[in-house]
Amino acid sequence: MLLPKGLLIKHLMAFLEEDLGLGDVTTEALIPEGLKTHARIIVKEDGIIAGLEEAKILFELLGLDAKCLRKDGDRVEAGTVVMEIFGEGRSILMAERTALNILMRMSGIATATRRIVDEIKAHGYRTKVAATRKTAPGLRYFDKRAIVLGGGDPHRLHLDDALLIKDNHLALSGGLREAIRKAKEVKSFTKIVEVEVSSVAEAIEAAEAGTDAILLDNMAPLDVRKVVKALEERGLRLKVLLEASGRITPENVLEYAKEGVDIVSLGSLTHSVKALDLSLKVESIEKRKECLH
Repeated sequence: MLLPKGLLIKHLMAFLEEDLGLGDVTTEALIPEGLKTHARIIVKEDGIIAGLEEAKILFELLGLDAKCLRKDGDRVEAGTVVMEIFGEGRSILMAERTALNILMRMSGIATATRRIVDEIKAHGYRTKVAATRKTAPGLRYFDKRAIVLGGGDPHRLHLDDALLIKDNHLALSGGLREAIRKAKEVKSFTKIVEVEVSSVAEAIEAAEAGTDAILLDNMAPLDVRKVVKALEERGLRLKVLLEASGRITPENVLEYAKEGVDIVSLGSLTHSVKALDLSLKVESIEKRKECLH
């Protein structure tokens, strides 16, 4: 999952313009024009690095030479240098915060995702870890790519990816069976129909109506178990995908995975992400003078 460079540049240019305004007045006041330097981006805590490709392109937009020393999705330890940047000091400082914001957020999401994915696998479950659409406007691509780099599933990127019937759709469309019927009539063969339910009875009704997937919304693990059992007893379990969503946290995710759902989706992976700590350090003038001598 990687946008074509031309489209990615549009996003990155908008981020730079937002941060720069009419220019970096501090850097322009203090740093001589044309001063060449070297900078490193350093990881300050263990995690999964993500956003290197995006940061590299951003630095290149300002005429800098950026070299990735690790790959997106790599596990890194505190102290690891993940990128080196060469070029005009002014440009490096102008891009510093924007690049770090991208790297820190994406790496935080990838790290949190990988942690859950690894835990589920370690216990022998096959449940996929998915994101949601709870992303900040303008950041969906970056957040979803970070999920993928962490080993998770991006879920829907846009509203046109699948027909996901939620509670408010049901309230306005004549009920669960009627909503599924309407959705199946218009859906392309390339898309699935998924319906949100909140009880065992609704899950059975949705499966009998022929939905492709069922989203178990805000259900406790015990209720998820009841849904799985009820569908198995009716020979319907293998005909639908089961997604558990709502009230799922890194602390209780195994309780849902062990009940046999196919997917667990966590909004917290994107809406409450803890950034991974990284920093950019430039070579000082004194150090440059030492190297020249």
